[in-house]
Amino acid sequence: MTPFIAEVVGTMILIIFGGGVVGGVVLKGTKAEASGWIVITFAWGLGVAMAVYAVGGISGAHLNPAVTVGLASVGAFPWADVPAYIAAQMIGAFIGATLVWLHYYPHWKKTEDKGAKLAVFSTGPAIKHTPANYFSEVLGTFVLVLGIMFIGANEFTEGLNPLIVGFLIVAIGLSLGGTTGYAINPARDLGPRIAHAILPIFGKGSSDWGYAWIPVVGPIIGGALGALFYAAVFEGVVHNLLYIFIGLFFVGLFTSMGLHKKEVKMIPAFSKTS
Repeated sequence: MTPFIAEVVGTMILIIFGGGVVGGVVLKGTKAEASGWIVITFAWGLGVAMAVYAVGGISGAHLNPAVTVGLASVGAFPWADVPAYIAAQMIGAFIGATLVWLHYYPHWKKTEDKGAKLAVFSTGPAIKHTPANYFSEVLGTFVLVLGIMFIGANEFTEGLNPLIVGFLIVAIGLSLGGTTGYAINPARDLGPRIAHAILPIFGKGSSDWGYAWIPVVGPIIGGALGALFYAAVFEGVVHNLLYIFIGLFFVGLFTSMGLHKKEVKMIPAFSKTS
């Protein structure tokens, strides 16, 4: 198996577990219906662990463009291989989301809530506040990649690392995931969101493309900052990219603040006409 195929398969496995548990919790008529956030966070964490076990020895099991870019930013992964890895992750996420759709096929018709259907595929904010949502995704992914760097710096019993990474995902979900659903992975959100837009899902609504940039841009910036922060503080190596990504963080923040102001202005106008 090539690293490209490994990233496809690993990301597919990740989405089967992750999208699958969300489907079980939010779709009508499942045996797991309304089982809650704890169930979702633990299944996502175990799903990541299983995906890493599956392909970690072949591709390194990035499974996430933010991880790939973060590692490349500190010289731990070649930039030349970044596009292929991201393409593989997107393909795997799309395939995984399609399989989840098929798995829950009769439940889409029973579920009236269009937002719940979208939630099986992609993330969304608990409270829509563009700057705060953007910051949540940056911080969550910063912690993810920083945590991965911590884990890599320690010695564990052989074969235990993927499980520790899985518990890191659980911790992020429990601690920081309640604001935006902790995408912390552009492929995990964008690949399934595209699947939601394309697939003939019964009674689906909008794919919410207006929000879709946040779980893509936020994690890329947060992941790079996590790796670059680790290199600077723990290894004493300050890469020039650190300053670039700090600048990009503020560009994203100011852009999100501008968008939020426009959204707030539109609410009274909409209310008057509705």
